[in-house]
Amino acid sequence: MQTEHTTRQVLVCQYVNCCANGSAKVLAAFMSDPVPGVAVTGSECQGQCNMGTTVRVLPDETWYCRVKPEDVPEIVEYHLKQGKPVERLLHPRFHSRFYG
Repeated sequence: MQTEHTTRQVLVCQYVNCCANGSAKVLAAFMSDPVPGVAVTGSECQGQCNMGTTVRVLPDETWYCRVKPEDVPEIVEYHLKQGKPVERLLHPRFHSRFYG
């Protein structure tokens, strides 16, 4: 849930394909390590079903794909706390400058 002090929102897809790829555990991992100013919520389908679990960070418009629970501490530390996206998990459809 967002409040006036929330600066970022993390959306973790909880739709069918992402759920099949462990998105409930990814959501639980984010929720177990709260970051001040960051709201974490489960979301409906984000339209990237073949790349699940999909995690989207707003307002940064950073999309992560194939996120596993063990990836969450790295996203929390580097992106949410230090403002540095985790390049190895960036979705190539939205962040193509890191590929090719």
